[in-house]
Amino acid sequence: MTTKPIHYPLYKREDTDAFFALFQNNLANFVIIAVTMLGMGFPASIVFGKVIPGAAVAVMAGNLYYAYMAKRLAVKENRTDVTALSYGISTPVMFVFLFGVLAPANALTGDPELAWKIAVAAAFLSGLIEAVVSLSGNWVRDHLPRAAMLGALAGVAITFIAGEMLFNTFSIPVVGLVALAIILVGVVGKIAMPFNIPASLFAVIIGTALAFALGYQSPGSIAEGISNMGFYPIVPSLAAFEGMTYLFGALIGLLAVLLPITLYNAIETMNNVDAMAAAGDSYDVRECQAVDGTGTMLGAIFGGLFPTTVYIATVGSKQMGAGRGYSILNAVVFGAAAVTGVIAALAAIIPLAAIAPILVFVGLSMVTTAFQSNDKKYYPAVAIAMLPYFANYVMTRFNNGAGEVVAGISEGIVPLGQGAMFTAILLGAMTVAIIDRNFKQATIFSLIAAFLSFVGFMHAPALAVNAAPDYAIGYVLVAVFFVYCAYKQASAQEVTEPALTKTKQQVAS
Repeated sequence: MTTKPIHYPLYKREDTDAFFALFQNNLANFVIIAVTMLGMGFPASIVFGKVIPGAAVAVMAGNLYYAYMAKRLAVKENRTDVTALSYGISTPVMFVFLFGVLAPANALTGDPELAWKIAVAAAFLSGLIEAVVSLSGNWVRDHLPRAAMLGALAGVAITFIAGEMLFNTFSIPVVGLVALAIILVGVVGKIAMPFNIPASLFAVIIGTALAFALGYQSPGSIAEGISNMGFYPIVPSLAAFEGMTYLFGALIGLLAVLLPITLYNAIETMNNVDAMAAAGDSYDVRECQAVDGTGTMLGAIFGGLFPTTVYIATVGSKQMGAGRGYSILNAVVFGAAAVTGVIAALAAIIPLAAIAPILVFVGLSMVTTAFQSNDKKYYPAVAIAMLPYFANYVMTRFNNGAGEVVAGISEGIVPLGQGAMFTAILLGAMTVAIIDRNFKQATIFSLIAAFLSFVGFMHAPALAVNAAPDYAIGYVLVAVFFVYCAYKQASAQEVTEPALTKTKQQVAS
């Protein structure tokens, strides 16, 4: 019996609702990127001429490929109800790249164009790592304690995201405080806004209206926004490769951010694809991770600097009955918006103080997730993993222009801030091992920390042999102490086990 070929439509009515849901998510990220980068001092020529078009390339490529994967799955399983995976810039990873890579690079170099090249190089490398991780991602996930990884990311979230954005919120209180209240009431309190407008969108609308009404934003901003509209060609560049020189040179410390955040991104994709499988559409996780990595690299070649991922919102699109059309339409619309400058217009009109409260909430959500995703016994590991990024924040913000201020606070701030992500993960991992009484594992993590300190990935300004000798020796001594703890634990077990065996025999008799 021959199976009749199915007709899997290119677009159907249900794709429209799913498109608007995905469009709003991606549009918010694009506007936040533009507003934040402009607020950091990056020129419009870089933001709208390079970063936004490059990010759009990544979004277009991934959405079109996932539409192809949906078609392939539909044919394979002879079904017409297959939903394409939602795809776009990873929101948590976007903030880490903005505030953990781009902002430090800009602060340390004082050159926005060079900082952009370094961040593009970091994004390309992140995409390459995720593509490679797709072959062995499960092994890495199993051997890297979740509390350590999420705790380190929470450190970035509470300093460079929630903290920095709270400063911006209070810079124009009549705008920022009102927008923050709307976010807290709508998102945290889960109270519906007028006309069921999403709380984040309502906060931006009210915040922007207040800024114009009270004179913090002039009518000239609208004219500026309209003037930003034009033609922004999507052109490849060598920025990713030019930035590699600095990424593996003076700013080697930024590499410490890449591994954990890339693993986080790969795991996010894995979890979201698994969720979609539970909803009825089973895709190859490894292929999806490879697609995300490739899309990130492709975006970097065109100037984008943000990793991409499969969205958890895919399950919502599945429930809406969407197919592959919403994914294709998303690719087309974002390509057009980037090229015509629509995103540039919105970024000029919306003040940063109206956007900042959303980022405060996102940062706090990342911190909350770090704790909620771990057993209570691992909370100390999450907390200690967060702390090195407080030093990194102070070092990044003040060390260039006022090193004596940092030194006056504490001599340990700068070395603790150098390679903060490595330090955070390893301190967190050691703490997890201690909590689990796995002193052998704690010893291994301590020796890794000693090696990274010795070669300069941690506690040193640059790679070198014997770069941070005091710290290397310190970690070696810690490893020796852990070996002693392991010995004592083994000795205690040798004494306890025979006694337990004897007791059981007596009970049995």
